Amino acid sequence: MSQLQSQSSLPFAGDEDGFAPGRATAAELLHRSPLPEPGSWDEMRDAEGRLRAHWQAFARALPEPPPGTTLAEDMDRRRAQVERQIVRDGITHNVFGEQGAAQRPWPLELLPLILRADEWARIEAGVVQRATLMQAMLADVYGAQMLLHEGLLPPALLFRHPGYLRSMRGVAPASGQRLHIVAFDLARTPDGAWQVVARRSQGPSGLGYVLHNRLVVSRQFPDAFREMQVQHIAASYRRLLDSIEGPARDIAGGASPRVVLLTPGPYSETYFEHAYLARYLGLPLVEGADLVVREQRLYLKTVEGLEPVHGMLRRLDDDWCDPLELRADSALGVPGLLQALRAGQLVMANALGSAFLESPALHGFLPGIAQRLLGQELQLQALSSWWCGEAMAWRNVQGNLAGKLLRSTFPAVSRANAVRLPGTVKVEDDPDAWTVAEPVRRSRAPVWGGGALLTRPVVVRVYAIAEADGRWHVLPGGMSRVAQVNATSVSMQSGGSSLDTWVLTEGPVDSFSMLPRRISVDDIAARRPPVSSRAAENLFWFGRYTERAEQMLRLARAVLSLIDTDDDAPESLREALSTLSVASGLAPWGVPTLNQAPHLFERALLAALADPAGGSLASNLGALERSAQVLRARLSNEHWSVVREMAEVLSVLHSDTPGQLPTLAQALPVLDRLAMRLAAVSGAQSDRMTRDHGWRFMTVGRLVERLVGLSTLLETFVSTGSLRHADGVELMLELFESAITFRARYQRHGELLALTDVLVLDSNNPRALAGVLRRLRTELRKLPGSEDFVAALLSRLPAEGAGLSLDDLRGADEVQLQEMLGGVASQLTASGKALAEELGHHYFAHAQSAEQLQRI
Repeated sequence: MSQLQSQSSLPFAGDEDGFAPGRATAAELLHRSPLPEPGSWDEMRDAEGRLRAHWQAFARALPEPPPGTTLAEDMDRRRAQVERQIVRDGITHNVFGEQGAAQRPWPLELLPLILRADEWARIEAGVVQRATLMQAMLADVYGAQMLLHEGLLPPALLFRHPGYLRSMRGVAPASGQRLHIVAFDLARTPDGAWQVVARRSQGPSGLGYVLHNRLVVSRQFPDAFREMQVQHIAASYRRLLDSIEGPARDIAGGASPRVVLLTPGPYSETYFEHAYLARYLGLPLVEGADLVVREQRLYLKTVEGLEPVHGMLRRLDDDWCDPLELRADSALGVPGLLQALRAGQLVMANALGSAFLESPALHGFLPGIAQRLLGQELQLQALSSWWCGEAMAWRNVQGNLAGKLLRSTFPAVSRANAVRLPGTVKVEDDPDAWTVAEPVRRSRAPVWGGGALLTRPVVVRVYAIAEADGRWHVLPGGMSRVAQVNATSVSMQSGGSSLDTWVLTEGPVDSFSMLPRRISVDDIAARRPPVSSRAAENLFWFGRYTERAEQMLRLARAVLSLIDTDDDAPESLREALSTLSVASGLAPWGVPTLNQAPHLFERALLAALADPAGGSLASNLGALERSAQVLRARLSNEHWSVVREMAEVLSVLHSDTPGQLPTLAQALPVLDRLAMRLAAVSGAQSDRMTRDHGWRFMTVGRLVERLVGLSTLLETFVSTGSLRHADGVELMLELFESAITFRARYQRHGELLALTDVLVLDSNNPRALAGVLRRLRTELRKLPGSEDFVAALLSRLPAEGAGLSLDDLRGADEVQLQEMLGGVASQLTASGKALAEELGHHYFAHAQSAEQLQRI
């Protein structure tokens, strides 16, 4: 009998006569899983190889596979569904390497990590105790510093650590609490006990991913989730928000406070979760550039002026927060932020200055500190460690370094990095800077892959959230991470993946919803978030890049189609297309024109299509995606997915082999597919976004770009004489997307006067210059600002129509008409560019005077 066969015949805990409901499913799981690894705790199987009771319950609740499908095939199908859902929802994380940052789909395993109610109670008690201890330590080191005076905390661990901020000594946080949320990374030792591996106090990451992991995995196993009484997690997020909003309301004078979520920006490793969490909590997602400090108060720069900010959930590490007093090279923070904190005008979660608590050297000192501050022994043990700055500790471990890890005491080395001893580091040169740690043999959690159960080392991140009365609440679950194969690191940067964490309860399941029970009028006003100047600027360019991409795409298809035909196009038309291609970035400067060397021009255009450099189509799509990434919290999943897909569609034309270019037969179908996706993006912009000021700036950006693009197109065709030829007229109608309108109205007439009516004068045609200007004037009038300023914006445009009327054309011959069209086109091009400049200067880079601030 084989080893796998013998596993399937093992008895089950609690079975009688070797039979239990769900035995066939459980036996199949056992059959497809390896035996417990000696020396490690197996989360799924006991030492005798049997399924643990909670995994038996999971097996019993699994649905029957569809007819004709095995359990393994069904699990493979579910795993594929999880992966598709991740891609569909756009759940990503940024991985950094030698090639820079790469955006990857968030790695999520199919099976959850399941924790029994009794063991969770022990974890919860230990985490609450340690969170209470961290809060007390911060109060002491920024206050009386008793721990230093009594020798319980070595001064080097505090004063040498850059995370201890001397400028915040004696400053009481506005909320009364320095910590609103802390996280502990826990690993289970071979004897089944949980051990603290690390602490996170600055801006613990993962809460957004915890939410999405729960959403995805619970849908795969709804019966198991319900029948096993898995505790819900929504109430924890409400508690976190309440702990900030409560004291922030006092700063706001009893009114609804404005709370924001501060992110480092799109290049942060976990930017997606910042956007996801901000959306779930209903908070504006802001970067440092969105904020400004005036007279010791924090304000959000919006398109309507400066708006006060009373609370902040921070996902930016301490040292980057204020370039005036912390890192001078930080472009991510807010100058003067510490002034607002010292003045008590801002509730920050977490308060600045807690980073030293993350040092691995503190592990060995916390038991004594807990006895002094709490009068208690720590319930959760920590990773065995020796701070080399303590002479006795270093002597004790110095001769027994085999297999141990060397960690940086201070954040000079990345959190995820550890040097396995013995190595090249000379600890004696600076013993304070190093801490030796005993690696923990982590428990093994089940993961499903390739039709079988595998086990991987697992670490659980557990979150403690402060409540208004000073007590702590522990989120029932957390973010569990597993390493790939037998890797020592569970970091996502090192290829780790995540698990949903199910905490079972013996009592009722919390049915709390994030929706408040009652909404006041003030709440409604507060839930209409302001549009930050940075968001408005990105939306403005999001609209411009979309319109620009559409224009470039139409032009590229027109040029390549002309090259692909056997007909000889007029030289004037070839000259116009060459000029427009170079001006738009489709072809490089200096390339011979279609008249001079058509083959060279074709090669240059094909080479530039997917080249991300310069002002190419690929470059424009990249800029469009970057704008969309900043606006991630405002875009639907479908909208975001289509934007991301466009660069992938075009990338098939790019080759790393020098000189290898796509053919016309390859390029034209790709451009057709790209056109379909751009149409979807345009549809999402017009039909799936709230009509707030942000949407209005996006629309204005798009209309300004359309005005400039179409005016430039008309001016070029007129100046080259292309409109004297039927081919030029046909192509002009195609590029204006007005061929159907023209044919319905004028059939086969190709006179310049008819063309002028459809492409310039018709205010009902959204692609005619008068139609663009009509919509642009309408949206400009709705922008925030004084009547005088809006009137000044409107004065840059013709008062009505396109600045040309039918009466102006009466009696004009073809030459005069072309001169009039060229003049109007030139004037509108200049007006559009000037308008864009004025919008940016006023709305996106504005500053407020002290007098204006007094009126806020």
